[in-house]
Amino acid sequence: MLAMNAPIVSLRHAVATLAYRAAKMLRDTPPGFETLRCCPKCRTAGEIVGHLGDLIEWAERAACGDTTWVVAPPASWDASVVRLFAALSALDERLTSQERLGCSAEKMFQGPIADALTHVGQLATLRRIAGAPIRGESYVKSDIAAGRVGPEQTPPAFEFD
Repeated sequence: MLAMNAPIVSLRHAVATLAYRAAKMLRDTPPGFETLRCCPKCRTAGEIVGHLGDLIEWAERAACGDTTWVVAPPASWDASVVRLFAALSALDERLTSQERLGCSAEKMFQGPIADALTHVGQLATLRRIAGAPIRGESYVKSDIAAGRVGPEQTPPAFEFD
């Protein structure tokens, strides 16, 4: 078996970091959170989660050599959350395969992964607006591991108010 190169190792860790942070934002959201928006022209929380799914599916397609942007039809909150984590899993699986990437790890990070991290931050802001903020966390101390990309994550190691 071929060893993974450093950019792919780093990208897998970035994907796991995205999963960890997204899971934290999506846990225990208040009723009606999916319809919350901070301004009339801004996306709702539900639309942001749908967009996250679009981004990660795009990253997986790019890993296979297809950079076509596709917007999925709107779905329910629960379906969008399931789709996001399924897309993260598919992307991580593709990154562990021995097939050559159709797009560099660096380009995947600077495009869809970095964009997704920004949108997870928007969800954090919307949680504050909704009166359901998440606790701060020292993410350096978090147990984040490549391959752990589902909604179930290890408990935070060091949170603070």
